[in-house]
Amino acid sequence: MSYHVDPKGYYGEFGGAYIPEMLYPNVEELRRNYLEIMADPAFKEEFNQLLKDYVGRPSPLYFAKRLSEKYKTKIYLKREDLNHTGAHKVNNTVGQILMAKRLGKTRIIAETGAGQHGVATATVCALMGIECVVYMGEVDIARQAPNVARMKMLGATVVPAISGSKTLKDATNEAIRDWINNPENTHYIIGSVVGPHPYPDMVARFQAVVSEEIMNQLHEKEGVSKPDYLVACVGGGSNAAGAFYHYLDDESVKLIAVEAAGKGIYSGESAATSVLGKMGIIHGSKTLLMQTDDGQITEPYSISAGLDYPGVGPMHANLYATKRAEFISITDDDAMKAGLELCQLEGIIPAIETSHSLAIFKGRTFDPEDIVVVNLSGRGDKDLETYINYFNL
Repeated sequence: MSYHVDPKGYYGEFGGAYIPEMLYPNVEELRRNYLEIMADPAFKEEFNQLLKDYVGRPSPLYFAKRLSEKYKTKIYLKREDLNHTGAHKVNNTVGQILMAKRLGKTRIIAETGAGQHGVATATVCALMGIECVVYMGEVDIARQAPNVARMKMLGATVVPAISGSKTLKDATNEAIRDWINNPENTHYIIGSVVGPHPYPDMVARFQAVVSEEIMNQLHEKEGVSKPDYLVACVGGGSNAAGAFYHYLDDESVKLIAVEAAGKGIYSGESAATSVLGKMGIIHGSKTLLMQTDDGQITEPYSISAGLDYPGVGPMHANLYATKRAEFISITDDDAMKAGLELCQLEGIIPAIETSHSLAIFKGRTFDPEDIVVVNLSGRGDKDLETYINYFNL
């Protein structure tokens, strides 16, 4: 059994392309061409060169000595926070801007929650001299002001989404509307492993550089190419998809996906999709989705702007349904404390998204010889205000 996408765009029973007819030409053009373009040696060379010279890859695999001593196991951090723009998101936007250029597109749209994907998209559009429009929920614009400023400095137009919960889901709806209205010249850079096929697979492939590097770096440090456990936070799930990618079908590597429980899984203010979700369709894909009995989407909540998505990518829905990955839900409080702990034990300020992953060590024991790799997906400077308010700093 493979946990990768099948030829029809499904992961088990999840995935597919459930889209309005108006979007069919855009999505079909991408589906027909993406694998061929990605396999082209000239594309690969340009992509790898930009990852090296522009993004700063490979990102280090860092042995967290003091954290490891505290939790009595071997903890390695994959330092995606050290990438240009401060998170894993840029791996995907570099790939997709090159894809858009080869498809002859002259305008880019994107959605963003925490703003990291918006910044990464604005960054590559500036690099390539292409028009950029980013949709962002009004609530997220308020709580992620530094990233909004960055996008504007990079030349992007930031459009507030003022419907629904005014967060990531609503920004995505607005971006899809734009795409329907501008099918010829516009490429939609989706920031996670969500949306209609081929997006979940394409984004996972661009992010797979993370697990590829982990294999090589672990071999260098530990003499083995695979960890015992791989840990990553999941909103839509692109950083987890990248960290898991090369290990998906190797069941000796245990995968741990960490979701946001907000103020408690059953508090009504949560984003724990695996526990609360039922099968549904959101943004063009069949997946696990938080919804009411009559199929209306339930508003998600997390202190972390990047994790409050009401669904999860179809790859992760399948990993949950098949029990290939263990899903753990972490509250705001536990995440914030874990973030501060990393600051004070290792001198690294993590994004609050990543802090959810770090919080698992409080409640779950590992053997002293276990190698546990945590994907440190982003740095915390975008979240300083949230940290300041939470801890009264």
